[in-house]
Amino acid sequence: MKRLVVLGGGESGVGTALLGKEKGFEVFVSDYGTLKKEYKDVLIHNEIDWEEEKHTPSKILNADVVMKSPGISEQVAIVKALLEQQVPVLSEIEFAAQFTEANIVGITGSNGKTTTTMMTHHILHQAKLNVEMGGNIGDSFAGLIEKNPDHFVLELSSFQLDGVRKFRPHIAVITNITPDHLDRYDHKFENYIASKFRITMNQTKEDILIYDADDEVINSYIQTHDIQSTLMPFSLTKILEQGTFLRQEEIIIKYKKEENIMPTTNLALEGKHNIKNAMAAATVAHLLKIRKDTIRESLECFQGAEHRLENVLKINKVQYINDSKATNVNATYFALESMDAPTVWIVGGVDKGNDYSALFPFVNEKVKAIICLGKNNEALFHNFEHMVEIMVETQYMSEAVKIAYNIAAAGENVLLSPACASFDLFKNYEDRGHQFKTAVRAL
Repeated sequence: MKRLVVLGGGESGVGTALLGKEKGFEVFVSDYGTLKKEYKDVLIHNEIDWEEEKHTPSKILNADVVMKSPGISEQVAIVKALLEQQVPVLSEIEFAAQFTEANIVGITGSNGKTTTTMMTHHILHQAKLNVEMGGNIGDSFAGLIEKNPDHFVLELSSFQLDGVRKFRPHIAVITNITPDHLDRYDHKFENYIASKFRITMNQTKEDILIYDADDEVINSYIQTHDIQSTLMPFSLTKILEQGTFLRQEEIIIKYKKEENIMPTTNLALEGKHNIKNAMAAATVAHLLKIRKDTIRESLECFQGAEHRLENVLKINKVQYINDSKATNVNATYFALESMDAPTVWIVGGVDKGNDYSALFPFVNEKVKAIICLGKNNEALFHNFEHMVEIMVETQYMSEAVKIAYNIAAAGENVLLSPACASFDLFKNYEDRGHQFKTAVRAL
């Protein structure tokens, strides 16, 4: 019996452990932190051996194969020891993929991947296809294998892609690439870019890569590397020979023959970035031969992801908007770009070496006041102090919302779009978003 060791007992770890047991592996789960009670209960119920708050070398180094959770760096001692012994260290995506024959749509990118994944799943589901959604969003891929669907729509992070070897999605989507998580990539942008493009590394010309042709980083990588996939770009500005583009506010898809899908004015979600997300999702659906009426109807009623430019409440004619999922500058760029009224901006958290310069035009033009919500707000003050009259800092969400309430006037917005990770004051971006919504409702 082969021994599978799972490092990290979160969603992907426990999903892999259950799948491994089902497929006849001897399974051991090891977590350097503490396991959530719900995951412990599942492991105990399924009689899977586990440990927490340590990695015991004697129980790990004897593995035939190791699944490493995406949050664990390759620089961790136990992972280095495994690699030195040439034990295969895979991601959950790689491990699970060998147990399915389903059509896989893999979606990655610095921003927009969650919305695009949800939109794609929504269209396929509305078209009555047998489809499951997971990966970096919701359920783990491994945990969904037993459901045996015809299609998987997977959101994939760069960390998940770092651990793939043979994984080959039939349709890959790269929404965009902007500097993010550089602390994990030796502060080299090119390493992060290469990581995203691992989604295509096993594709052949039978497979398809959908990507943003307006993104210079993606374009230059495709031009300088040997990509085998059939290319289906999308663009807001170019008319394409093959791909998805705009003509007189209509989304047009050109693949073998031309189809016009819908006017952009009918999209349920607003903003240029959401036109791009809709283009990517519509292209996937079109390639899977879904009727354009179904695609159009699905996109007209799609409501979007929680914590992504989510309208919470209007109080005294002030709109409160939760964009807690904006954990990097590029995501906040889209948020500020879509503001159509003076905005009180709540920003801050764990700064991953952010370059805020792209935001300057929007801050000058649209931001009335800045509320810094983080333990260290030095970089924010350095960048924005001279651009707004009011700039304050707090470490409490309830206080941030009360300050915003006092500053914002009728017809204006209060926007939580942090441009930073949340781990200094909150469990994660969901916790941050929920606290924001609770504080707004308490006003």
